Amino acid sequence: MSSPLLAPSIADIRAAQARIAPHAAVTPLLRSPALDAVAGGPVLLKAEVLQHTGSFKLRGALNRLLQLSPGERDRGVVAYSSGNHAQAVAYSATLLGMRAVIVMPKDAPALKIERTRAFGADVVLYDRYTEDRVAIGGAIAAERGSTVVPPFEDPHIVAGQGTLGLEALEQAQALGMAPDTLLVCCGGGGLTAGCALATEAVSPATTVHPCEPAEFDDTARSLELGHRVANEPGRRSICDAIVTEIPGEFTFSINQPRVGRGLRVTDEEVLAAIAFAVRELKLVVEPGGAAALAALLSGKLETQGRTTLVVTTGGNIDPAILARAIGAAG
Repeated sequence: MSSPLLAPSIADIRAAQARIAPHAAVTPLLRSPALDAVAGGPVLLKAEVLQHTGSFKLRGALNRLLQLSPGERDRGVVAYSSGNHAQAVAYSATLLGMRAVIVMPKDAPALKIERTRAFGADVVLYDRYTEDRVAIGGAIAAERGSTVVPPFEDPHIVAGQGTLGLEALEQAQALGMAPDTLLVCCGGGGLTAGCALATEAVSPATTVHPCEPAEFDDTARSLELGHRVANEPGRRSICDAIVTEIPGEFTFSINQPRVGRGLRVTDEEVLAAIAFAVRELKLVVEPGGAAALAALLSGKLETQGRTTLVVTTGGNIDPAILARAIGAAG
């Protein structure tokens, strides 16, 4: 599949790592005997829930905004997101003294909408089931002369997200460990793409597996069929951060030749993973950020005697969902 965009190189990812270093946290790589026992082998958990704004999205947003020209900064940015990219762009724009308009679905978690506004952005709400966020954002950008900052279809965004994979692999190497597999939560594919590129360069024996909600398994099915396919309209999942209509054209062009099979998790398995994270890891993980952990805990992949790197990508959870997860776990 052809794409007009060029995939970032490992040099681009390393440059992004240096660029965002003054503003982004280096999140810890954790060990847990409880996780090792479940997996039957060593597990390394990348706690990206502890990133500023509560998710990995800050990495891509910062990398993109830091490369805008002075004139582009003056005209501001526009983004569309269900919440984590929204918060990341809002935070980054305020940090750099820029205006930001964020197009968000009306049914996004209230906490994410409130935090996006608190970070200084103007929020425009839309109906995700009847309206097109790309068209809405494009119209606002055209009117204001602003730069659109997409959630994943951008090489600067992918390079920024790739710093998460690079950072985690470097931390693993510092521990003298080489992951056999890397499990990553997947929506539009930007984080998966960045991690796949970083892994290919610095740990080629590691296989990256995208993890998705069972009702939004567009990447898994696209990988199986060899071309992009969309999800059926009207589906629902608690994993709001990673529910997308179809894999990005650009991101899929990167992922298709580089990643292993996609793993699917149910909402119930995600709720169990959230409860496990609270109980055993003392971490608060949102549903979309818990998909990779859910895949590990529910045995979607053989991990016995293997070293597994798992990324928890976000912690901006709706309190009602957190209570539901803990309640379901007894």
